Amino acid sequence: MIPISDTIEPDFEVIEQPTRTYKLDLGMKAVSGFSEGLEAMRQAIFLILNTPRFVHEIYSWDYGSELGDLVGEPKQFAYPEIKRRITEALTQDERILGVDSFEFRDNRGTVAVTFNVQTSEGNVQGETVVMV
Repeated sequence: MIPISDTIEPDFEVIEQPTRTYKLDLGMKAVSGFSEGLEAMRQAIFLILNTPRFVHEIYSWDYGSELGDLVGEPKQFAYPEIKRRITEALTQDERILGVDSFEFRDNRGTVAVTFNVQTSEGNVQGETVVMV
């Protein structure tokens, strides 16, 4: 039997780390340095939405999005489903507090989606394009 006590105090302190990551340049230029704050959050949002969920073994099943299987779906199904999937994908990151203000623009087979993301660093405008 394991003894249980209410008087045991943890002998460690949890320290929150800053939002800091390596800076990416998607134009394939050499970039050095780090992204911090809102810039790091924009980069995290981009990476989450552009990584397919359950495909790459290097990522946990909580990472990525499931936006690739909506081709051929009617708009009245696709729009709320896109909203749900984006919200679900982004809120897996503990720094992201919420997602709202979705706007959809139909472009013949694709939908451009813009939305507002509330993060621990401040608000960020997000965007992605989904094939429908």
